[in-house]
Amino acid sequence: MKRVLITGAAGFLGSHLCDRFIKEGYHVIGMDNLLTGNLENIEHLFPLKQFEYYHHDVTKFVHVPGPLDYILHFASPASPIDYLKMPIQTMKVGSIGTHNLMGLAKDKKARILVASTSEIYGDPDVHPQTEEYWGNVNSVGPRGVYDEAKRYMEAITMAYHTFHNLETRIIRIFNTYGPRMRLDDGRALPAFMSQALRGEDITVFGDGSQTRSFCYVDDLVDGIYRLLLSDYPHPVNIGNPSEITIKEFAEEIIKLTGTSQKIVYKPLPKDDPKQRRPDITKAKEILGWEPKVGRAEGLKITYEYFKNKILK
Repeated sequence: MKRVLITGAAGFLGSHLCDRFIKEGYHVIGMDNLLTGNLENIEHLFPLKQFEYYHHDVTKFVHVPGPLDYILHFASPASPIDYLKMPIQTMKVGSIGTHNLMGLAKDKKARILVASTSEIYGDPDVHPQTEEYWGNVNSVGPRGVYDEAKRYMEAITMAYHTFHNLETRIIRIFNTYGPRMRLDDGRALPAFMSQALRGEDITVFGDGSQTRSFCYVDDLVDGIYRLLLSDYPHPVNIGNPSEITIKEFAEEIIKLTGTSQKIVYKPLPKDDPKQRRPDITKAKEILGWEPKVGRAEGLKITYEYFKNKILK
């Protein structure tokens, strides 16, 4: 049985990755310091012999007994509300944490996949965003702590790949949604759904003309799994290229929840990207991957999850 370490295991994406690798027959070692993760997301795995959990901060020295075949580094605050509140922790987990895990991968001769983000493109001048685009990031702006942490993560990953011949993979994740998202994480989907279910007005920042592209979590996890097992060491965009304005998205949520709230507008946060859509040509050609779950279908599943969390 192959062994995989997943950091950020109690988070939204990390917990779904734990499920997928258990399903695929791996022995999964989940690691999280619960800064933004929640053990409820993985408590269903605790009775399984093929799952073990370490409460640990990866910015400290990381040791895992026994062999490791793969490492997936998903530990990091990932929403603006989190990384604006915890800027130094965000920088440390992307830099020191990644460095520690590269050392572990080198010691164990394990392949490591790191979770980068579409935020490395900043407020893009190129649309849709291809992997060759270098980005438009304000390094000293409020979002810089997250954007630059991920850019550093990519740089040190490639350094270990070229200098130590380490097997590395880099995924650039675009907006993803689904069950286990935190109600209070500040991103558009949980914010809109929780506001609608609580009977509050829907808050849209700016005039709502900025765009996002939302990928259902099962599709994203499948892309991650395929990239890990591929032989491609360079960054790959994984996301759904179906683009929608934030105003249209808010209207979709109101229609889905059957509520009658109005949309209220607030100033756009500094450096908030005006548009976001992945070019997934590489994912299609190299991984044979493209999203399968349409937004209408994925939102229905996610709505049921949020409804149960809020109304129970």
